[in-house]
Amino acid sequence: MAKSNETLEKLKRGILQFQSEVYPARREEYEYAATHPQKPHTLLITCADSRIDPEALTHSGPGEIFVARNVGNMVPAYGDMLGGVSAVIEYAVDALKVNHAVVCGHTDCGAMKGILAGEGALDAMPTVKTWLRNADAAKRVAQTIDGEKPALHTMTEQNVLLQLQHLRTHPSVAGAIARGDLTLSGWVYDIGHGDVRIYDEAANRFLSVRESVAQEATA
Repeated sequence: MAKSNETLEKLKRGILQFQSEVYPARREEYEYAATHPQKPHTLLITCADSRIDPEALTHSGPGEIFVARNVGNMVPAYGDMLGGVSAVIEYAVDALKVNHAVVCGHTDCGAMKGILAGEGALDAMPTVKTWLRNADAAKRVAQTIDGEKPALHTMTEQNVLLQLQHLRTHPSVAGAIARGDLTLSGWVYDIGHGDVRIYDEAANRFLSVRESVAQEATA
């Protein structure tokens, strides 16, 4: 059997397992989702990396989060590359009225590795190379910072912060923020440890969720 057919068969078995084990336990939840308009509270922009499962990570059910995925969790500044990402943002904010938006990077990101590898590393993938130019400013900042963190760690964090800046340039986002209808946050998901670090503006650093919750409890 061809490898592609083996993969399809594996996917079919997964669907059957979903139908026999997952769906019955959550039947009412899925039936409700199918008969009511979606009302997600959050737009989550993350990487296309197959190791990320946004719904599992946030323990979200059907209809709770509106997910946009692309290589490197990029958000082109408004007007630079109008396309799928811009359309998702506009629809999520203006039509679905989400009240929070997240840019979520992650550890061991291939896109960030490609950016750090320098000129020529992505020549065989010209479309990817062009797309990753959305992180040029983050690369410059990461190269400027003199710290103890590994370069990939710093690049990942700086890219999240840059994409948040880009997100604020979108008219729908800017308007919603001005009205007090939308808040933003930047995350880095540590795949190996199941941890999420969220950028804290007051501390000017990414804090793990556990650390952040502990600080709030003692405040």
